[in-house]
Amino acid sequence: MANPVLTSSSRARPADPLLSIVVPIYNEVEAIPVFLEAIRKALVSLDARWECVFVNDGSVDGSFDVSLRASADYDFVKVVNLSRNFGKEAAMTAGLDLSAGDAVILMDVDLQDPPDLIPEFVARWRSGYDIVCGFRHDRGTDGRLKRATAGLFYALFNRFSDTAIPANVGDFRLLDRRVVETLKRLPERSRFMKGLFAWVGFSSVCVPFERPPRRVGRSKWNYWRLWNFAIDGIVSFSSVPIKIWSYIGGVFALLSLLYALFVILRVLIMGLDVPGYASLVTVMLFSTGLQLLSLGVIGEYISRLFVETKRRPIYLLEGIYSGGVLAEPPPQLTVGSPTRENAGAL
Repeated sequence: MANPVLTSSSRARPADPLLSIVVPIYNEVEAIPVFLEAIRKALVSLDARWECVFVNDGSVDGSFDVSLRASADYDFVKVVNLSRNFGKEAAMTAGLDLSAGDAVILMDVDLQDPPDLIPEFVARWRSGYDIVCGFRHDRGTDGRLKRATAGLFYALFNRFSDTAIPANVGDFRLLDRRVVETLKRLPERSRFMKGLFAWVGFSSVCVPFERPPRRVGRSKWNYWRLWNFAIDGIVSFSSVPIKIWSYIGGVFALLSLLYALFVILRVLIMGLDVPGYASLVTVMLFSTGLQLLSLGVIGEYISRLFVETKRRPIYLLEGIYSGGVLAEPPPQLTVGSPTRENAGAL
């Protein structure tokens, strides 16, 4: 796939910008110290101030304790501790809400998003781009099945949705402050961040890179979670899956009518007809399966309406930590406000 590029804007950037590195963590106790060492080496020569915002998404392996000690050892580390596991999309939302940077960089703690690429991200941002994405130009480290299913997802998503997302572009990206402020105005609870990043628009550019293997720990994603993630993305940004059943129903109604006319004409011309049991059962089972499948698709949309109408916060904070101690109590949230403020209250 060609590297997608949009024309940059001419907005001036701050002379001494603050960069916020937002890093969701879930059971990554081994990766945090390695990540901090790598990020310091990558940014030490960068002409900018920076902070690292760890968002602990309900870890149960000691990741919070390790990140808390890191905030005591390094003055650039801040820890946002969620009250429980809300999922990566909610953790990224919390990081965006609570970061203060002129530009915000989202990345994983496993170092598969190379910190060495950040200076190039910043250079593209300073040249005028509002969004700078990491583009995986080679997925050779993935298995054949994962490459095939990823390609199928991007093809289906961009076919069905009015909001196209570039293939092989993950969450590793830089966002200008005005992009972050725009994202904070989107209150939906069922969040597919890749789609939201594309939906808001703004000038963007993709920087190609090769994703290295994980240094420590293991991925928390499996094919079942990836399947559900893909369903969330398509349902969140397209109504085609639910609309298509109107056409399928119309086609089957027409076929049923034609078959009924065929049976009537055959009986009138050839006499009494005794329908076959096997064909009758096959048609019944097939039509029943289609009905259940259509109900499942409708249920996916209804379940999202159910979640949205309850208007619960996207996440809840236990606290914000800096210097190894509680720095800020959880800010309040006005539930139902058209512009969501920073976070949920306990």
